[in-house]
Order: sequence, then C-alpha cells, then structure tokens
Amino acid sequence: MSNKKSRTGAVRKKGLGKAVGSGGQGRQALEGRGPTPKAEDREYHAKYKEKKARERYEAAKKRHSERTGRGPDSGGASRGGRAPKKDDTELVTGRNAVLEALRTKIPATALYIAARIEMDDRVREILRLATNRGVSVLEIMRPEMDRMTERDTVHQGVVLKVPPMEYAHPMEMLDGVLDRDENPLIVALDGVTDPRNLGAIIRSVAAFGGQGVIVPQRRSASLNSAAWKTSAGAAARIPVAMASNLTQTLKEYKKQGVFIIGLDGDGDVSLPGLELADRPLVVVTGSEGKGLSRLVTEHCDAVVSIPISSATESLNAGIATSVALYEIAKLRADGLATEGE
Repeated sequence: MSNKKSRTGAVRKKGLGKAVGSGGQGRQALEGRGPTPKAEDREYHAKYKEKKARERYEAAKKRHSERTGRGPDSGGASRGGRAPKKDDTELVTGRNAVLEALRTKIPATALYIAARIEMDDRVREILRLATNRGVSVLEIMRPEMDRMTERDTVHQGVVLKVPPMEYAHPMEMLDGVLDRDENPLIVALDGVTDPRNLGAIIRSVAAFGGQGVIVPQRRSASLNSAAWKTSAGAAARIPVAMASNLTQTLKEYKKQGVFIIGLDGDGDVSLPGLELADRPLVVVTGSEGKGLSRLVTEHCDAVVSIPISSATESLNAGIATSVALYEIAKLRADGLATEGE
C-alpha cells in the first residue's frame, strides 16, 4: 500500500488557512456577493441620477439661504411670506383698439405684431406711433399670439401690452364735468358683469355725448382687454370710475344736483319724450337677468322703460343703454334747437 503523505491532495500548505481543493472553493461560491445594492445606489440606474439631482437641488437651496439669510421656506406663501408677484398687465387687442390707445398716449410696454401681417393704414399708423413713442415692437408667430390672448378674442394680428387700467374717482369725475360747464350725462352699472357689455356701453357713452361710466367695486365687469376691444378704443377717451358703494355715490351725486334714472322693463316712465333728458343725468343700467337692485331703485328719481315688441322679453344691458343714450341725446339736441329759434 502506498504512503498517504505521497498523495498531492492530502498535503496541506502552511499559511493558507484552507485546504487546497474543491471543498474550499465550493464553500466560497455558496457564500455569494452579499445583498443587492438599492437602485438609487447603482450608478447606472435612473434612480441614482434622481438622487444626485435632489442632492444638487438641496445644496443649491442651502447656498441661497446662506447668501440671503433666509431659510428655504421663509419666503413661501404658506409661511406668511409674499407669493410670487403676478403679472397684472393688460392686453389691448384689435387694430382699432390698439390704434386708439396709442393715439391717446395710453402707457404701453410692448407692441406685438403677427408675422406676415397684412399691412393697411391702421397697422402702418400703429407701427409709426409705437416707434415714435419708443414702445418695443416684437414680431411673433400667430399661434403664439393666439396663446397670449383669450380663446374667443379676435386680435387681428396686433396686441398692445399696457399697465393695469386706472379707475377715476366718481366725485372727481363729476367735478371735472362741471368744471367744463358741461351738462353731465353719466352711466352707472348695477350688477353688469360681462366686460363686453361694459365695452359696448363705453362706446355708446362716447358716441352720444356722455362723459363717463361708473362701476361698483364688487360684482361688476372690470375694464379688461375684452372691454377695451368691444369699446373700439373709446375706453381711451371715456373715464371709468370705480365706486366702493354705488348707492352712496348716487346719493352724493343727487346732492350735486344730478338726477338719477334707472332702466327697467317694468319702469313707470316711458323713455320717449323723457322730461328729465335735459337735466344733469346718471343713467343706471342693471343686469339683464336681475335688473336694478332694490337699494339703487329706491334712490332713482325715475325708473324708465323702453317700449319693445311683446315678442321680445328684454334687451341686454349694452343695447338698452345705447337706446336710452340715443333718445336723451336727441331730446337734448331738439331742446337746444328750440332755444336757438
């Protein structure tokens, strides 16, 4: 029998700690490589990139806080700080409205012209006025201009960016009319919330010799881009005053000798031949649905109705005001003609 020590497999080498052979290698293979790293710890994984991006963002916020002396959340609206400032500029759209705004030197910050716009006399004058006043002129594509404006707005390829509209004070507006020795003809709106009706009324006031429009501070249309567009530029010439309390304003007007008439389908005075037409007047128009409010009606010197066909229930606020202003202007003109004879 051969000596066991002569067999290679039975020999242990010093210093290795493990027998050389298949047994030790097998145990190492069974031990594995340990637990699988998390996705965010694997450099090739998308989660790893997201984690690094978050770390960079947090580091940037920390640097910003150190420079400004404010914590990461100190300026947020939820902590009582200022919210991001909203762009409260207005957009005047349409060639007539933009042209009139530039003619009357309404402050403007930028004029947008659609690329490849069809040039006419109005567009040429718009470009000339804007250039002479130093207003920035920017050419943009029509799809971009469509996105700038409201969905149902027809901009005609021109948009003027202006600061927020400023409202006059009702009493200062009246004082200005009286200082010019004019016979006041002013329209007040009671519950009219459609800005297009406001724009149409401003246009009618300008057309029939009126001097201003009063809107209440609450529950009323504002002088925005839609009102500007509908007014066809008249909003640049006719002042619009805002009353914090419409009823109180009407009372103050009456103290100044101004008569208040309200328009209502059930009024007890007929518009044709209105006896008060030649007096200083405020014509109050209510909403098409609810009409005049109770408090406003109580302060009217007369509630006037417009005769219409029985087939039609009512007129909207803009049309009713236009009809009333036309009749008042006609009666005033007839009165002046009679005095001149």
